[in-house]
Amino acid sequence: MKGNIIALDQGTTSSRAIIFNERGEIVSIAQHPFPQIYPRPGWVEHDPMDILSSQFGALAEAFEKSGLESGDIAAIGVTNQRETAIVWDAATGKPVYNAIVWQCRRTAPMCDRLAAEGLGAYVRDKTGLLIDAYFSGTKISWILENVPGARERAERGELLFGNVDSWLIWNLTGGREHVSDYSNCSRTMLFDIDRLSWDSELCRVMGVPVAMLPAPVTNSAEYGRVAPGIKGLEALAGIPICGSAGDQAAALLGQGCVNPGEGKNTYGTGCFTLINTGRRSVRSVSGMLTSVAWNVGGQTTYAMEGSVFNAGSAIQWLRDELGLISSAAESGEVASSVPDNAGVYMVPAFTGLGAPHWDMYARGTIVGLTRGATRAHIVRAAMEGIAYEVKDLLNAMEKDSGVRLPALRVDGGASVSDFLMQFQADILRLPIDRPAMVETTAFGAAFLAGLSAGVWSGLDEIAALRRSERIFTPQMDEETASGYFKQWQRALKRSLRWETEE
Repeated sequence: MKGNIIALDQGTTSSRAIIFNERGEIVSIAQHPFPQIYPRPGWVEHDPMDILSSQFGALAEAFEKSGLESGDIAAIGVTNQRETAIVWDAATGKPVYNAIVWQCRRTAPMCDRLAAEGLGAYVRDKTGLLIDAYFSGTKISWILENVPGARERAERGELLFGNVDSWLIWNLTGGREHVSDYSNCSRTMLFDIDRLSWDSELCRVMGVPVAMLPAPVTNSAEYGRVAPGIKGLEALAGIPICGSAGDQAAALLGQGCVNPGEGKNTYGTGCFTLINTGRRSVRSVSGMLTSVAWNVGGQTTYAMEGSVFNAGSAIQWLRDELGLISSAAESGEVASSVPDNAGVYMVPAFTGLGAPHWDMYARGTIVGLTRGATRAHIVRAAMEGIAYEVKDLLNAMEKDSGVRLPALRVDGGASVSDFLMQFQADILRLPIDRPAMVETTAFGAAFLAGLSAGVWSGLDEIAALRRSERIFTPQMDEETASGYFKQWQRALKRSLRWETEE
């Protein structure tokens, strides 16, 4: 039956491929990790060829495990880590430099200069964003300035830029299609989110030739087909690529948040809270961002977003660098082995702070240590720190919108932790709604592809397919929860602008 959709879910630490049937059920899944590169403190890179090989490998494995024939696949959808910038040779497909990852802080000085020149209001008005090293625009500029000959080659039309969605689609189509969906375009700091086009003035200011940028496209349409001759993917040649969205927009859709006022939080490498604002591209006064969520059938839906740069990465740090836990799954068990945090608080600002503080120079902090603090207290403080950061975001979002969410839908790796989800409910004073099918990011991309391919007929169908697995309600008394958050805010002040203090 030709009702199956393949979703490519290219993330910060691994590439996955998931095949869904028309009921939204997982047929097969494969995941391939790839290396992280840290050339200097605050710098984060990926080898674009690692991204490609891991994603193609996961795709081939998922298809083989499914037992399906190519004729059973209706389309492919793409979702990806956003803001990660790749520049490659248009003729050879060879990257001119490593991918500069969304977490990377190397362009903070350039952002400071742009802000000092008074461009903040223009950037916010056109792009819905704030000036920050998080976004792709200054990363492109850095590559063009620091790779010998790159600027001249870009101006001659020899180089192409893309976020990861563009990189995957270009390679899947054999270099035929250089496109980027509106949700990914809106995370570059170069895109007018109301006109849905590149802004020539921002491109000029950041020194990015418009000719190297991908063509902006809707989120649900046929962009091209898998080219013949791709090693390992020969059986998939000719299958259309019909949907694309940045990971957080895809997760918002995959959670069934199709109506204004509905919201979700993804607990991944970072934390990303999005609220559907409908047809209005609302500008924040509290440090939130506005982006295109999706454009389907000519109608654009916008989202307000708060971004935490380090969430799941804090758990990885406990495991990989400190050796306090042997697996991420162990973190909740260790955290709950003590009755409280014993006054220990952690701010996981390893690569600066995102919304609502936007401090590129903040750094991670652990405070409140005493001789009685144990491994379990530090693990607990790291997990609690994630929940405090989400509360920080939602407080600012409520200030902007005047609307309090009835519940927060959750997904992402850390959402499987009952400890974290219960603590999140306690701190937010909100129900936390965890879905039965947690692969919401991939399913959002699959749904967009399926809409174009005719597997589904409208956005309301995705809301009907969603089911809750568990709803966590506040159990801690409000006074205790408020006291914890106030103490964490004291810790937060210790981490702000750490690298610039004398």
